[in-house]
Amino acid sequence: MAELSVGRNCSWTPFAHAHTRLRSQDGGAPRSRAWTTGSRVGSRVAKCSYRENKANMSFVDEIEVAVRGGHGGPGSAHFRREKYRPKAGVDGGDGGRGGDVIIEAKTALQSLGHFKNKSVFAAQDGEPGDANNCSGAAGNHLTIYVPPGTEIIDADTDEVLSDLLTVDARLTVARGGKGGLGNTHFVNSVNQAPTYAQPGLPGDERRITLRLKLMADAGLVGLPNAGKSTLIAAVSDSKSRIADYPFTTLVPHLGVVENTDFRRLLIADIPGIIEGAHKGAGLGLSFLRHIERVRAIVYVLDIQSMDPVEDLRLLQSELASYSAELLNRPYIVLLNKMDTIGYDETFAQATATEIIQRLKSNKPDAAHILAVSARENRNLDQLISILFQYFPGPTFAESLLLKGKEAATATEEISTHTLGSSPQEEAEGAFINAQNPESPQTDRP
Repeated sequence: MAELSVGRNCSWTPFAHAHTRLRSQDGGAPRSRAWTTGSRVGSRVAKCSYRENKANMSFVDEIEVAVRGGHGGPGSAHFRREKYRPKAGVDGGDGGRGGDVIIEAKTALQSLGHFKNKSVFAAQDGEPGDANNCSGAAGNHLTIYVPPGTEIIDADTDEVLSDLLTVDARLTVARGGKGGLGNTHFVNSVNQAPTYAQPGLPGDERRITLRLKLMADAGLVGLPNAGKSTLIAAVSDSKSRIADYPFTTLVPHLGVVENTDFRRLLIADIPGIIEGAHKGAGLGLSFLRHIERVRAIVYVLDIQSMDPVEDLRLLQSELASYSAELLNRPYIVLLNKMDTIGYDETFAQATATEIIQRLKSNKPDAAHILAVSARENRNLDQLISILFQYFPGPTFAESLLLKGKEAATATEEISTHTLGSSPQEEAEGAFINAQNPESPQTDRP
C-alpha cells in the first residue's frame, strides 16, 4: 500500500476504506479511483507540527531561578527524665545542618527547558535535635542538572559565579544553615539547668541566572535557507528540521561528526542570520551568543545567490558587530546547493570556479573555499577532512566523554590550544576533484 508523507518523521498509511470513486460535478459516472486524505491526514499533520513546535519551544538558553539552602534544625531544650533520678540534668541535642543547593553539568541535557515549569529550588531543612543528646539529621543536598557550557550568574550583581565547561563540574550556589545548639552546650556553674536552645540558622537565598552557551568545535553560519540544516544532517546524525523556506531552524542544533580515525567533533547549526541581527532583526541576538565558543566557523553560502561575496561580507559584519574577536578565528567558506544549478556538469563546475575566484580576490585570508552539495553528499568528505585538520588536539566532543581530572585537563588544553593550520588546497578544484578523483590537484597560486 502506498504511503502518504505528511511531514518529516511523520507518515500516515491510508486504510482500505479510504478508497473512493470521485464523481464528476454533473453527477456522471466515476472518473477514476483516487486516494482521499480526509480529516485524519489534517489531524496527523497538526499533531506533527505541534511536536516540532513543542521541540523548538523547549529550547531555553537563559532563565532566572531562585535557590535556597535548607534551614538548620533547632536545638533541643530537653531535660533527662529517668526513674530514680529526679534531677538528671539536660540532654538536648543539636539541630541538623540544612542541605546545600548544587548545580552540576550533565551531557544528557542540551538546553534549560526543564526549568520552565519550576523556577524555585530549596534544599531540605535539617531535623531538630532530640533527647539523649541526639543530633538531628542533616538535610539532603539538592542537585540541579544543567548542560555543559552553562554560565551561572548572580542575578543581583551580574557577577559570573562559575562556568561549567566539563561534565560533572559542580558549584554550590546556596549553602544550608547551621543547626542550632542544644541546651547541653549552655550548662555552666551558674546555670545548671538552662531552659533554652539555639534556633537553626537560615540557609542562603539568592537569585541566579543560568545562561547556556553551546560548546562546539565548529559552527555553521549563514543566511536563512542556505542549506545549513541539510548540511549538518548530512555530516552527522542530527535530526534538524529541513524545509524549502527561510528560518526553518529556529533553535540551535548540535551534531557529532566522526572520521575514519574514530575521532569526533561537535558542529553547531546556528539559526539564520540577516542584516541587522546584532540590533535585534530576525532572531536577533538570541542565538549569536552560541557562536562565542565555537573554535572554527563554517560560512554556508547559497551558490545561486545574487552576490555570494556580499553575503559573506554581511555575515562577517554581523559577527564583528557582536564580537570582533570572532573574525580572528579560522573559517571555511562553503558554496552549497551545487545540485540546484539546472544545467550540465561542466556549466556547474564553471559557475563554481568563477564564484570561488571572486571570493578569493575579496577574501585572500580564506584558506579553504569549497563548492559542495549537502543534498547529494558531494565533496562532504573533503570538508570533514579539512575540519579535523584544524583540531590536532582534543575536541569538545572528545572532552565530553571524559570525567574528573581528565575532563578538566582536556578542557584546559582546548582553551589554551591554538588551532592547527591545515595544508593549503586548491579551492577551484575541490568540486571538480570530488567528481573526478583521478584528476590531479594543482598547486594553489
